[in-house]
Amino acid sequence: MTPDIFTCAEFAAAFILSQTNLRPRIGLVLGSGLGAFADDLTDPIRIPYAQIPSFPRSTAIGHAGQLVIGKSAGIPVAVMQGRVHLYEGYSAAEVAFPSRVLGRMGIRALVLTNAAGGINLEYGQGALVVLRDHINLQGQNPLTGPNDDRFGHRFPDMTYAYSPRFRQIALEEAQRLSIAPREGVYAALAGPSYETPAEIRYLRAIGADLVGMSTVSETIAARHMGIEVLAISCVTNMAAGILDKALDHEEVLEVGRRVMGQFVALLRAVLPRLANETGA
Repeated sequence: MTPDIFTCAEFAAAFILSQTNLRPRIGLVLGSGLGAFADDLTDPIRIPYAQIPSFPRSTAIGHAGQLVIGKSAGIPVAVMQGRVHLYEGYSAAEVAFPSRVLGRMGIRALVLTNAAGGINLEYGQGALVVLRDHINLQGQNPLTGPNDDRFGHRFPDMTYAYSPRFRQIALEEAQRLSIAPREGVYAALAGPSYETPAEIRYLRAIGADLVGMSTVSETIAARHMGIEVLAISCVTNMAAGILDKALDHEEVLEVGRRVMGQFVALLRAVLPRLANETGA
């Protein structure tokens, strides 16, 4: 008989924890071009996704495809260098599986990062934006199908999908670091094609500030398990039709690399306060 998702997540979590003595309570997922944060961890253990039982493998450009467990400023963290997406052929449940595994490892706070297109005209390339909400236009939900009560109850509330107290911490630390403190609403589409100018006009009309192809399934699964979520987008390009130029994924990666110093500084400033909030 095929093992259920809970059993697979337990087995994967047990395997990961067998590779290290650290027991992190904070997890991070690093998006396109943002993986360098994990390179600065102390005492790191690097585990390629291919070695983790049942773990989906990332095929996206700019995603290293490994889990790094180490310390940031003395705080144990589990860091995913890269994620999987619907456009790679995975289901929403498969995209969310790493969040399930992190939850079974004992993670109580999840920091999600992504590269996003800027819809809000007040943003510029390189802006860092704390998510206050999302719009799921991917046509899938990771909780579809029979509910497993061992993860959480059938109908999780999403009013506070992104923790208000975590958002406040991130905004305060951004201001302290002289990074413009911004919040926004993230629209998630399936990809892999970028949106058309007409679709961007539609997204702006329904209240989206940013657009991307990730994050939402991970957030839903985390909230289903009672894990608090902080999400930060890096605006690596302005969305289609805003500038008179075609979109290019290499530009996404280049802008991610350019703002990495600010991004890493913000994560390092936020983590001790999240650790204090979660008792990590």
